[in-house]
Order: sequence, then structure tokens, then C-alpha cells
Amino acid sequence: MGSRAAAALLLLTAACAPSPLASFRSTLAAQDSATAALGQWCAMRHLADPAEITAAPVLGGERVVPAEIPALLALPKGSALGYRHVRLSCGGKVLSQAHNWYARARLTPEMNTTLDTTSTPFGKAVAALRFTRQRLGEARGAAYGCPAGTALSHRARLVLPDGAPLAVVVECYTRANLE
Repeated sequence: MGSRAAAALLLLTAACAPSPLASFRSTLAAQDSATAALGQWCAMRHLADPAEITAAPVLGGERVVPAEIPALLALPKGSALGYRHVRLSCGGKVLSQAHNWYARARLTPEMNTTLDTTSTPFGKAVAALRFTRQRLGEARGAAYGCPAGTALSHRARLVLPDGAPLAVVVECYTRANLE
């Protein structure tokens, strides 16, 4: 193969390779759990060994419950609503910031304690419930509630196998995923 043909092949291969954003979006779309997707992404990108995702609380800020959350969760009047605002990290890199409103009564007492007292991500803490994800929206950049510098925003509802809504999440993925 001549040098021109090799150069053309190299350019064609580079042009056909998915962008980091497209690869990241595909990884997210393949999982019901953002925690599982971020763990897979962290492993593929060699950000840490082991590729463990941890959740650190984001302190301060306004804790306003969007008006649609109780309806999206089908919460009976007076039901306890859980909330977490965390940074999800792997290998010292913050990969996302997440707002998570959830129906506390649909979790086991152990799951609620784990969420209240540890750095375990929501998806890992409640994985035994075998939830599925209903995507409600995606935007490039920062959606409402996401910090500046957000590369991709997701809104989703997590649903139990019996159809009962478990949680509503707003996920703000950082540019660290694309580096």
C-alpha cells in the first residue's frame, strides 16, 4: 500500500471513529443504572483500578422539589420523599453531579440507611430492586439544576418491575468524561 493510500485509510478510519461524546452516550444508553454506566466508562477509560464509583454529598444550595416530582413518583399524599444531591467520582475525577428524588417507602430500611449514611451511589444501593430506566430528556450542556461546565444532562425516571416509580433523577455529566 502506498503512502497516499495509507494516509487516506487513516483519515477514513479517524472520520468513522465515534466521538468521545457519542461513545459516552452509547455507554449511558446501554444501562438502566447511571452508576453501572459510569463504572463501565471509568473502566474503559482506565480512570481507576478498580473502577469504583463513589458518591459525595453536595452541601448547601437550594433544595426545592420541582412541582412535577410527586406526580412522576405517584406518591400518595404524606409519603416520605427522599433526596440526594451528590457528585459521582471515579479515580479522583468527578464524572457527574446528580439530583435524585426517590420514594423512601419503596426501598428497604437497609437501603434507606445506606443512602442516608454512606457514599454508596443510589444505583448500587438499590440494584437488588431490578429497576429500569425511562428516559425523560437529554440535553447537551447544563439543564436546569446542573452546574456550569456540564457536558451532557439527563432526566430519567427509575421504575420497579411492578411498574411503580422509584426515583426521578437529573444527571449532570462533566467534561471529565470526554477527556
